Amino acid sequence: MTKHIAFITALLFAAMVSAQEAVLSDSALNSVERVIIQPQRFGYLSYTEVLRAMPEYETAIKSLDELKQTYDQELLRAEQDFSRKFYEFVDGQQDFPENIMLKRQKELQQLMNESISFKEEAKKLLTQSEQELMAPLHDRLKDVLRKVGLERNYSFILNTDNNSYPFINTTGEGEDCTDIVKENLQK
Repeated sequence: MTKHIAFITALLFAAMVSAQEAVLSDSALNSVERVIIQPQRFGYLSYTEVLRAMPEYETAIKSLDELKQTYDQELLRAEQDFSRKFYEFVDGQQDFPENIMLKRQKELQQLMNESISFKEEAKKLLTQSEQELMAPLHDRLKDVLRKVGLERNYSFILNTDNNSYPFINTTGEGEDCTDIVKENLQK
């Protein structure tokens, strides 16, 4: 989609230049052509690599792992409780009067529903916690990227993660700024 927007923008710009060609003097037209032809400096990096190099990253991941372990322990306890009650139900099923058997079936169903609800809630809370723990890191990295971009006179910085840009002509105006950003994060 970004490629389509860039293509449409380029077409519109070319159409504007063509329309203004008749109005502009030769010297003004030459300056417009120079602006169009002038290459843009840009940086590129692996956002994930830089994020993982941040000192705060390990702390955030450790907190998230501890929270996940807490939820996992509670899920295990609930599963063990369910299993114990299920085996008690199976063992006594033949001896229970019908009303006790129905009551126990309802209890088991309720335990299973609660377990499913807890799993869903735990997953949601873990995702929310991850976002909250990582937000300050993303904000800090965004600030450093802006600083590096301005210092290095980049027009933009590309994120090369997930094979987003399988080819970047490194002989042009592009520069791998991964190490520069990492150094700035250590300051």
